[in-house]
Amino acid sequence: MAKSKWEINVKPKLDLIKSWAQSGLIDRQIAKNLNIAYSTFNLYKDKYSELSEALKKSKEEADYEVTNSLNRAANGFEYFEETQELINGEWQVTKRTKKVQPPNVTAAIFWLKNRDPKNWRDKQHINHSGGVVSTVVDYSHLSDEELEKELESYGDD
Repeated sequence: MAKSKWEINVKPKLDLIKSWAQSGLIDRQIAKNLNIAYSTFNLYKDKYSELSEALKKSKEEADYEVTNSLNRAANGFEYFEETQELINGEWQVTKRTKKVQPPNVTAAIFWLKNRDPKNWRDKQHINHSGGVVSTVVDYSHLSDEELEKELESYGDD
């Protein structure tokens, strides 16, 4: 009896799958890299907890790193730059300079629009008399799928 694609294409490559997920590949791309159908990949995620956990943890780690980088870019940061020279056959630090990376306005805007859309969203509702209309929408009754669709619709504005 032939081994399943899980045994041949997926299980032995869990470490590789983790690295793909951490580098930003989406599930469809990972399935393609494994030479299996996306639908099969989804079945494996449901059936094999080690796969779903590996994906979840790797994606969370990548998101955490990007979030930290975005935060640093938005706020600016300081760092040291070192110059090394080969002296008597050994690399030695010959100069250490403190550098300042100023805050990145684009990163700050992106952060604020996503973290505080109520106050930083571009789209405003304006009535014909010229006043700004503030609308509070209650999303508590929506399912996760409905919320996802609602969030996707904001990208179309």
